Amino acid sequence: MAHEKNHDFHILSPSIWPITGALGAFIMLAGAVLWMSPRMASTGYDVNQPWVFLAGLALVLFTMFSWWSEVIEESHAGDHTPVVTIGLRYGVIMFIMSEVMFFVAWFWSFFKHALYPMTEGYPKIDGVWPPVGIETFDAFHLPLINTLILLCSGCLCTWAHHALSHENDRNGLKWGLFGAVALGVLFTAFQAYEYSHAAFGFSGNIYGANFFMATGFHGFHVLIGTIFLLVCLFRANAGHFTQERHTGLEAAAWYWHFVDVVWLFLFFAIYIWGG
Repeated sequence: MAHEKNHDFHILSPSIWPITGALGAFIMLAGAVLWMSPRMASTGYDVNQPWVFLAGLALVLFTMFSWWSEVIEESHAGDHTPVVTIGLRYGVIMFIMSEVMFFVAWFWSFFKHALYPMTEGYPKIDGVWPPVGIETFDAFHLPLINTLILLCSGCLCTWAHHALSHENDRNGLKWGLFGAVALGVLFTAFQAYEYSHAAFGFSGNIYGANFFMATGFHGFHVLIGTIFLLVCLFRANAGHFTQERHTGLEAAAWYWHFVDVVWLFLFFAIYIWGG
């Protein structure tokens, strides 16, 4: 029959979520500009408020929740054939590759200023790094503890995936995800404690700007990855994953290992070598 499906691809129905996601991102960006721009204060209007930004963020989060909920429903309906699953995996890999290049930019900036320190805007061959007056963190105290925490979290994530894919052990899956999430939360708490005790600020020096941008964006990725694993834990409790079909869990594990690897580079480059 002409109306019968005779292929392995999934033809999507028209969806409102792409336009709501784009609209939410635009509102969030415009709200961030209004919130942070000091020039707006001179107009006489009180526009330096976070409400527009928060409204855009709420719309983006609502779109993400609704869109991914539909993806889960499509999986349960049998629309995720082996061909579709390969496409989903390629999409996750390409996303992680784009995130790798994002962090390359921050490493590039850090190494450039570390290898060619600048004084009053001019490169100085005999310059010093970190800049004079900057008291850096001891890499072998709290940063080392955070490194071990994140690596242990990655091991638990791998255990959870292995328990499901190789042994069909659902209790091992749940406990592994729970441990990975708990250690992710602990890492974030320790990093917040570290930031509160930093002897340098974000502004006024290039070391602080590079340090907080690189480690701060990584901390944001840890937060996103923790939420990712938490959603997988909720889905595991709901019985969504099977030994043969667990693409969402694989994506979360890949993302979490990417976060681990980036932190290792940050630890050795910024805390040890750059400190």
